[in-house]
Amino acid sequence: MRSIQVYDPPLCCATGVCGPTVSPELPRMAGVLAHLKERGVSVERHNLARQPLAFAQNATVKAILEKDGPDALPLIFIDGALVCQGVYPDKETAARWLADLPTAPNP
Repeated sequence: MRSIQVYDPPLCCATGVCGPTVSPELPRMAGVLAHLKERGVSVERHNLARQPLAFAQNATVKAILEKDGPDALPLIFIDGALVCQGVYPDKETAARWLADLPTAPNP
């Protein structure tokens, strides 16, 4: 099974879509991740404010944060490989991820 892991900067909630100003990237990324999950991809999303242990337990994430600090976030991995750092993917990149994945198997 394919997998994606997202290590988000500190967000106020799981999606980061609360508060007076919402970045349009956050709901778009939530939609991309939901679609990937529907396609059978294992999706893990970690919020630095709520799950700091997940950041400390991943050696690559920990090393990047020690070197570059929280400005390096978000970090996005597909099948263990770092594919995005410091920004959420643009629409074209996210669409490529979706296109490259097989459809979910029928039960």
